[in-house]
Amino acid sequence: MTVDIAAISETALALDPHLRAVEHATAGAIATFVGTVRDHDPDASGEVTLLEYSCHPDAERVLANIAHSLDRDDVRIAVSHRIGALNVGDSAIIACVSSAHRAEAFDICRELVERIKHEVPIWKRQHAADGTTNWQGISAGPVEPAGATA
Repeated sequence: MTVDIAAISETALALDPHLRAVEHATAGAIATFVGTVRDHDPDASGEVTLLEYSCHPDAERVLANIAHSLDRDDVRIAVSHRIGALNVGDSAIIACVSSAHRAEAFDICRELVERIKHEVPIWKRQHAADGTTNWQGISAGPVEPAGATA
C-alpha cells in the first residue's frame, strides 16, 4: 500500500491531485469521496451559511495513521481534510482509494472516511443564517477546541 497524500489543509482542496496520486498500473478501480458543505443540518437552527473547521495539532498525524492502518497490497490512498472557513459548496474532505478491484476500493474508502469522522480531532463550528452558531465534534476524543462551550 502507498499513502500518497494524508493532509490537513488550510487551502481549497482539489480532486485532480488526489486522483493522480493514486493512479497506478495495477489499479482497476478508484473510489472517491468528496464531502462538501451543505446548506442544512438537523443541528442547525436554520439555513447553514458557513462552517469553520479547526483541529488539534496532532490531527494530521492521526489522519496519516488511519490511512496507513488500511494497509493492503496494491492499494493507494490520498486523503485531505480542510480547516478554516468553508462556504456552502466547498469541499471539506477528499478521499481517493485505488485498488485492483472496485469492491476493495469502495470498502477501504468508506472505512477511511468513517474513521476520519470518528477518530481525527477536528471540530466544526456551524453558522446559521439567523446568526446562531454551534460546535460539532467530528472526533469524540478528549481534546476540545479553544473557545468551545457546552
